[in-house]
Amino acid sequence: MRDVARQAGVSIATVSFLLNDTKPVTAATRARIEQAMTELGYRRNVVARALASRRTHIIAMAYPALDHRFGFSAAEFFTSAADAARKQDYHLVLWPVGNDGMELRELVGQGLVDGVVLMEVQLEDPRIGILQKTETPFAMIGRTTELAGLSHVDIDFDTTVESAIGHLHGLGHRKLVLVSGDLTDPRFHNYGPYVRTEAAYRRIAAEYGVQVVVLECADTTRAGQEAAARLMREHPDTTAVLVLNEYAGLGVASGLNRLGYDVPAEISILALLMAPETAALSDPELTIMRTPGPELGQLGTEALIRQLEGADPLPPQLVAADLLPGATIAPPRRGKTHPKARVKSGR
Repeated sequence: MRDVARQAGVSIATVSFLLNDTKPVTAATRARIEQAMTELGYRRNVVARALASRRTHIIAMAYPALDHRFGFSAAEFFTSAADAARKQDYHLVLWPVGNDGMELRELVGQGLVDGVVLMEVQLEDPRIGILQKTETPFAMIGRTTELAGLSHVDIDFDTTVESAIGHLHGLGHRKLVLVSGDLTDPRFHNYGPYVRTEAAYRRIAAEYGVQVVVLECADTTRAGQEAAARLMREHPDTTAVLVLNEYAGLGVASGLNRLGYDVPAEISILALLMAPETAALSDPELTIMRTPGPELGQLGTEALIRQLEGADPLPPQLVAADLLPGATIAPPRRGKTHPKARVKSGR
């Protein structure tokens, strides 16, 4: 800083004002200081700054990568969170730690980050207690069962599912099936999005007076293909299927195509909580409820940084997914059953 001040012809204090944004500096002075920094190859010593302030200006996004597969939807959360952090002079790192919280305990104990953004939140999430015990600031993209005093943002599952069912109902669909996540899988038995989506579907479908059927499905494309076969074998009169997991959604679409069904002429597919890039991988391109990853990544990061900066807390926010048209939804055929349904029933 002394070298920069000498080169720019200003005081060290003025250089500090600019670097730390503590006092205004005129445009001409700023230009001279920045030119001097460029000529001298000056870079701020982040480690020294952290030692002096006891702040690293680094925040972590804890994503249990061993339990939850990466996809385009998850990437949208990461990138928007990183951008929101950068705009407020923070750096975001991705911690692919498990849901049991053991790795998280070790990492936060080393003082590497100022706070944590939690993703893929369980209804009873052991990571919460660890962060509270270590007095680590955190915010959640997701919700636990008990939310008192917890900073959080999340998908509005009720509104999202109601919009999806309402759209299909308006087109004339009355035989709907939800291909949901597998709550019997130990990784997901307590997983908020699966539980909340299924609960919303059962309630709202019943309110609309449509068929209520839930098929559990693992989070893989092959599992989606198998779910498609089971769907048409056990519920051949289905006219529209909603699919929760993005990998399973691709599998359901390809599975129905392999079985010879015309999508959407014979059966419609609406993918819940999917990114457009994933939808485009399907042929035909999937109609989706677009995951609000960009909005939630930004909001979750903002909620944490407000805590770190001592600003007013960000109120809890729920963001619904919006319908993004593709090519897999059409009105049901009137007065007709699927060819395979006619064969199965003997008509």
